[in-house]
Amino acid sequence: MKKLWSILAICLMLTFLLVPVAFAAETDGAAVAAAVEAAADAPKIDTGDTAWVLVSAALVMLMTPALALFYGGMVRTKNALSTIMQSFFIIGLITVQWVLFGYSLTFGPDIGGFIGNLDWVGLNGVGQEPNADYAATIPALAFMAFQCMFAVITPALITGSFAERMRFPAFVVFTLVWATIVYDPFAHWVWGVGGWLRNLGALDFAGGTVIHILSGVSGLVACLVLGKRRGFGTSPMLPHHLPMTVVGAALLWFGWFGFNAGSSLGANGLAASAFVVTHVAAAAATLSWVFVEWAHNGKPTILGAASGCVAGLVAITPAAGFVSAVPSVIIGLAAGAICYLAVAVIKHKLGYDDSLDAFGVHGIGGTWGAIATGLFASKEVNSAGADGLFYGGGADQLITQLITIGVAWVFAAVMTFVILKAIGLFMTLRVSESEEVSGLDVSEHGERAYAQDFVAGAPIVHGHEIAQQNVAGKANLA
Repeated sequence: MKKLWSILAICLMLTFLLVPVAFAAETDGAAVAAAVEAAADAPKIDTGDTAWVLVSAALVMLMTPALALFYGGMVRTKNALSTIMQSFFIIGLITVQWVLFGYSLTFGPDIGGFIGNLDWVGLNGVGQEPNADYAATIPALAFMAFQCMFAVITPALITGSFAERMRFPAFVVFTLVWATIVYDPFAHWVWGVGGWLRNLGALDFAGGTVIHILSGVSGLVACLVLGKRRGFGTSPMLPHHLPMTVVGAALLWFGWFGFNAGSSLGANGLAASAFVVTHVAAAAATLSWVFVEWAHNGKPTILGAASGCVAGLVAITPAAGFVSAVPSVIIGLAAGAICYLAVAVIKHKLGYDDSLDAFGVHGIGGTWGAIATGLFASKEVNSAGADGLFYGGGADQLITQLITIGVAWVFAAVMTFVILKAIGLFMTLRVSESEEVSGLDVSEHGERAYAQDFVAGAPIVHGHEIAQQNVAGKANLA
């Protein structure tokens, strides 16, 4: 009996000794399991997604030099370089602004739904690991670089409205201030985590409101504040190099695949869908613009075809990640016709000098695209979106889109007017009459795009004609 009690006592003692050990082992095992589970759930970089976003960033970067060619070919010879310079210079100016503080203001941790804070100034904390709030499968630096190219091209679009008349120093200050207090806050409202329009439910896949309405409406205000070009409405102001413009348009079409399909932030089915509808809408708008112009003016033009493709690209931008192929045809066809009427009819009736039709194409095209998103969006295309009016969603999404459009119009118009008037208090906005007559290439930059014999409006004098003129001159002297 004593042996039995002794055995029971030993077993009891061993139990008390082993239970804490077992509990500790179980706790450690649970901790390890939790750590493994957390590691499995943590964002992981996908090489395919990363490669696609980096390529898309490069495609979008190409669009700004393409815009320089597109705009540069449409101005007169004496302003070709100054127009190209504006777009090219913006690449440098806004890239530096974006890295120093623009990215933090746009995508940094939210302050009251209106702006990002300055935690990411100088890309502090923006590194090679993903930011799950924006893109869980690519490095945060890749997302930053991709968005940088959007910030670059947006103010460049505005330059088409005030081409051939703004002084370069004023242009530099305006661009920097506009990007900081117009583009960055509004982009946060629509795309930033916590942004109030994003929380409202606004759909803008790649920038119909953020990029095209902002730039188009701002361009309209800028051309009104600066006034018309000397001779506008009385003297011909024809494009000096349409082949250059067409090359620019073709490169814009090419780069727009990165613009829209890249906004899926992954090499996936949504990217493929956005790629297809981008191309289809551009093609449909090219046809639409040309046929409407043909009916209206009696002849189809290559400038019309180039303008039409851009109008279609603009209009599909907000909807690219939410609509399917057939709606993209409708969006493109309507965009070509609507933008042509804005450029060829409304502009001339109202008499404003939007030099290269930035408002008519981007402001009007972006507005139509944002409305069309509320009409044709479908969750079958993108489950993160919404169903539009024609896809069983009722009018809710359309109303949200209209609110977003109204906010974009008012914000862009008021802020651009205030910025230009404020800059005008301490520097001259517009070149003098003599500088405008001589051309901004010479007056602002001391350069010429072409040899002096090719000055716009002057007849081309060939070598044998120069020789004949010299012989005649000597004969007269004799």
